[in-house]
Amino acid sequence: MSTLPRFWKRFGLLMLLGVLMSWLISCGNPSATSESSADGSQEVEFWTMQLQPDFTDYFNELIANFEAENPGITVRWIDVPWGDMQSKILTAVSAGTAPDVVNLNPDFASQLASKQAWLPLDDRISPAEKSLYLDKIWQANTLNGESFGLPWYLTTRVTLYNTELFEAAGITEPPTTYEELATAAQQIKDATGKYAFFISFVPEDAADVLQSFVQMGVPLVDDQGNAAFNTPEGKAVFQYWTDLYQQELLPREVLTQGHRRAVELYQAGETAILASGAEFLSTIENNAPDIAAATASAPQISGETAKKNVAVMNLVIPRSTDAPEAALKFALYVTNDANQLTFAKAANVLPSTTQALSDSYFTEPPTDAEPVTLARSVSAGQMADAEVLIPAMEDVKTLQKAIYTNLQAAMLGQKTVDEAVADAAAEWDAR
Repeated sequence: MSTLPRFWKRFGLLMLLGVLMSWLISCGNPSATSESSADGSQEVEFWTMQLQPDFTDYFNELIANFEAENPGITVRWIDVPWGDMQSKILTAVSAGTAPDVVNLNPDFASQLASKQAWLPLDDRISPAEKSLYLDKIWQANTLNGESFGLPWYLTTRVTLYNTELFEAAGITEPPTTYEELATAAQQIKDATGKYAFFISFVPEDAADVLQSFVQMGVPLVDDQGNAAFNTPEGKAVFQYWTDLYQQELLPREVLTQGHRRAVELYQAGETAILASGAEFLSTIENNAPDIAAATASAPQISGETAKKNVAVMNLVIPRSTDAPEAALKFALYVTNDANQLTFAKAANVLPSTTQALSDSYFTEPPTDAEPVTLARSVSAGQMADAEVLIPAMEDVKTLQKAIYTNLQAAMLGQKTVDEAVADAAAEWDAR
């Protein structure tokens, strides 16, 4: 299994962000890291996020091929630990020493896009080039109608489920909606005494519950950035999770533990469903081979919208680059159909271009395919409904904390659902 970071754990903004943001606009013209020699050759500095050493050979070959096809351009590749990327890129952008191409995610990149840190792409990308990418994924790289990045690789969760527990509960098909999930949770508890699933309500953990609002048709914020969930539909989502907890259909630890606990419970056979990446099946096979043997995969559970969440990694080009044409040429090369397909196979991720995603590697698993191969096919097959569900916004963790802490209060009976919704909305709007 690759050591790619768990990208469904969304980045929180560092405290450093507030200090550095005020510097960005005034830092548009300092010398950048690209270099031009007397003979006109250029160097493009390329930062990735924790892709060494697993993919060192891949990138060395990719860079060598690019340089052979583009005489006069050299690429210097620097890999940054994922936990260090935020602070490093913030410092580099503010100091005017940013790389020419950098691997981020749209959530964090959009924070700097709002401060004009990145090179705008709409006037530099042709309609034909733009059309290569999945439309909903491209939209994740836009802010206020302006494109600031190129989509690269994707990860999306599937529903892994224990067929033995399903059979014991008399369930023949995995749930596809939250309504069906609640019914399955009661059946599994009644028949086996076990829980259907684990989902974390810890404010600092993954945003799965936050995404469920969007999947159930409830926008989180309006066009002005104010709370949009203080509605009958939003209250219904609060009531849904409150009921599941109070009816003892969720483990008590959902209020105190994160996604790691979901993994532990599933591998121990204590839950019937795990929302996870297809590649995680390999880990289950190592840690709990009996559970892996009983595991099948299905698309993500969603609401009436049928929306599926996807985590996106992109490439952005700092506005201060001295080599914008060379940087864009390289970024387009990294994210073209052929190179995305090759990387997706090597890293067990999904590509963000339509042609690469339609390759038989994803669409036509062999009849004797391993479970992880089948799960990968399920993962790719749901991309038509997949998008980044949480809108790009500053202080998204503040929104998550306001909703989660008040939802916890309702689940524990400390507040009514109406009070919890109203208080969460008031906390967000007063930030």
